[in-house]
Amino acid sequence: QVQLVESGGGLVQAGGSLRLSCAASRSIFMLNAMGWYRQAPGKQREWVAAFTSGGIPNYTDSVKGRFTISRDNAKNTVYLQMNSLNPEDTAVYYCNAKYGLGGRYSTWGQGTQVTVSS
Repeated sequence: QVQLVESGGGLVQAGGSLRLSCAASRSIFMLNAMGWYRQAPGKQREWVAAFTSGGIPNYTDSVKGRFTISRDNAKNTVYLQMNSLNPEDTAVYYCNAKYGLGGRYSTWGQGTQVTVSS
């Protein structure tokens, strides 16, 4: 089993930056996938960015060129650097990990609030 703990959220003005961290309770090197989702008020949770099992980063179109996902295997931590933030990025951001055979298991962190003021 894997536990995830996010940190780094907060309030920022439009155009600003934040870096989110997701610390895992075990080695992320062996995970099938690890990434970030977000859920805005009144909306469904949506995928934002992730590393696939091949280590390739992928992003949803709305954040391409602004967000960067990175990882530190030694610290079992995945980061989400968010630049050029706008109010539409306001949401609770969740870290997700998939593990087990074929990534059959999925676990979530508790979420961290990101609020972007105009």
